[in-house]
Amino acid sequence: MRRAFLSLVVALSATASLLSQTPAPTPQAQPAVEKAAAAPVTPAFAYDPAGRRDPFVSLVGRGSTPDTAGARPPGVPGMLINEISVKGIMKERNGFIALVQGPDKKTYPIRPGQRLFDGNVKSITQDTVVFSQDVNDPLSIVKQKEVRKTLRAGEENRG
Repeated sequence: MRRAFLSLVVALSATASLLSQTPAPTPQAQPAVEKAAAAPVTPAFAYDPAGRRDPFVSLVGRGSTPDTAGARPPGVPGMLINEISVKGIMKERNGFIALVQGPDKKTYPIRPGQRLFDGNVKSITQDTVVFSQDVNDPLSIVKQKEVRKTLRAGEENRG
C-alpha cells in the first residue's frame, strides 16, 4: 500500500511539472498572437546612424555638386556652372552679355552679377566669362572658387 501511495505521488508530481511547463491557452492570448502576425515585418538589419555616416555609402564625389539637394528652379538660376558652355559674347552700352548653352540645349543670355544654382557671374570680358562658384565641401577652407569659361573651348586648358 505504501508503494502504491508513493507511485501515485510521483505520478501526480510529474504531471504537475509538465502542466507548469506548458501554459494552457487562454482566450486573451489568442488576439495577441493574431496582432503579432498582422504587424509589419521589420528587416533583420536596420541602420541607426545616431550622428555617424553610413559605412556603405560611397565617399567619392561627396560635397562636389549641390544638385542632389532637390528640385532646381527653371532656367539660368537652376543651372550649375559646370553644366553650361559659352556660345557667344555681345557688347552692350553697359558692358558685355554672354550667351550660354544649358544642359537642355537652349541658349540663355547672362549678365555680370546674375545668380546661378552654385554661384554667380563675376565678370564678362570680350572672350571670357568669370564665375564665382560656391564650394560645397565642409573640409575645404576656401568657400568660393573662380571658374573661367572662354568663348573658344580649348583656351581654358592652356597655361
